[in-house]
Amino acid sequence: MDRQKILVVDDENRMRKLVKDFLQRENFEVLEAGDGSEALDVFFAHQDIALIILDVMMPKMDGWQVCREIRSYSKVPIIMLTARSDEKDELQGFDLGVDEYISKPFSPKILVARVEAILRRTGKSAQENEVLDVGGIHLDKAAHMVEIDGRSVDLSYKEFELLTYFMENRGIALSREKILNNVWNYDYFGDARTIDTHVKKLRSKLGDKGELIKTIWGMGYKLDA
Repeated sequence: MDRQKILVVDDENRMRKLVKDFLQRENFEVLEAGDGSEALDVFFAHQDIALIILDVMMPKMDGWQVCREIRSYSKVPIIMLTARSDEKDELQGFDLGVDEYISKPFSPKILVARVEAILRRTGKSAQENEVLDVGGIHLDKAAHMVEIDGRSVDLSYKEFELLTYFMENRGIALSREKILNNVWNYDYFGDARTIDTHVKKLRSKLGDKGELIKTIWGMGYKLDA
C-alpha cells in the first residue's frame, strides 16, 4: 500500500524537521515547503497529497493566502499551525475551511494523532471510512449497525454518532465542548451535561467494552483501546 503524502509548510527548518520525523515514524511520506509560494508549487506538482500542515506566519505568502488558494481548487484536509491563540484567527481559519487549528508550542505526538484522526474521517477509501473496528467493537456506518463479539448492540441515533466519533478519534482526549460541537453541532443550545448522560447510557449498552471509554477528569472523554 502506498504511503500517504503529508505536506508540511513552515519557514522554520527545525519545526519542519521535528514534524517530519514524527510523521515518518508512522509511515507517512513527507513533502516540505519553507514559505507559502513554495507550498503552492509543491501542492500543484503532487496531486495525491492527503493532508497539509500549514503555518500561518510565513514570508512571501502567509498561511491564510495559501489556504484560500488551495481551497479554490481542493478540499484536501488542512491543519493550521500558529504561534497566536487569538479567537479571531481561529474563526477565520474555520471560515476558510480549515479542518483543525493547533497553537504553538504543541506536542508532536498529539499533532500526529490529529493527522491520523482527520485522515480516518476523510479517508480515500469509502470502505475504510464506513467500517470501524476498535477494541472488539465493530461499527458499520452505512448499515448503522454495532456489534460486539458478533452480538448486535441497539443504540439510539445520538449514541451511534457519539460512538462513531469516539472510534474515529480513538486514543485522543476529547473535551466536552469538542464532542458537543462535532456530535450535536454548533447550533446545539444545551449544555455539556447531555454528553455525560449519553456516555453513561452508551457505556451501559456496550457492557464490558464500555470500560474502553475513559473519563478525563475536568476535560471530557477518550476511547482507549
